[in-house]
Amino acid sequence: MKLVIMTKATFFVEEDKILTTLFEEGLEDLHLYKPGSEPVYSERLLTLLPEDYYKKITVHDHFYLKEEFRLHGIHLNHPDDPLPYGYKGNLSMTCHHLEELKEAKKRSSYVFLRNVLDSQGESEEKQSFTEEQIRAAARQGLIDKHVYALSGINLDNVKRMKDLGFGGVVISTDLWERFNIHQEQDYKELIAHFNKLRKAVG
Repeated sequence: MKLVIMTKATFFVEEDKILTTLFEEGLEDLHLYKPGSEPVYSERLLTLLPEDYYKKITVHDHFYLKEEFRLHGIHLNHPDDPLPYGYKGNLSMTCHHLEELKEAKKRSSYVFLRNVLDSQGESEEKQSFTEEQIRAAARQGLIDKHVYALSGINLDNVKRMKDLGFGGVVISTDLWERFNIHQEQDYKELIAHFNKLRKAVG
């Protein structure tokens, strides 16, 4: 099972140090997700990371960064979002409905399925599917190793997502809530939690 870490939506002072440490600890797939931000801030963050890790980073915005920094790929936040003209590289996308999965998988290396559970970080983002709907989608082959569960995923339910047939999980709030960006500089608890997640996905 794959483990994807999605960045906090906002930039913060220790971010480059934490991301570098996560890569050193074995992070294979980071999604740089900074909605509504100016591209210069993403550029600055990337320049602070060791170049060896660029090939493990996927961007959700400012797609020119993929070529400029030789990143792993780009991610569309919705299947209907347009691709950059002539783009041929690695692609992933987020689906919001089970019906979108079949076509999205044909175009993508992998897809996220959003709102599998209630979001931990955004109270208005509620679970969109029953467990039976997910199991039925897995039986139909819609959910498989190329579909990763997004929203509300944490250490306590990773194994359940695996049992439901997902090929990966996307972790955000469950990791970043271990570090207070306004009060802390020590991020050992966050790194320890990442290592627990890594073991949980196997």
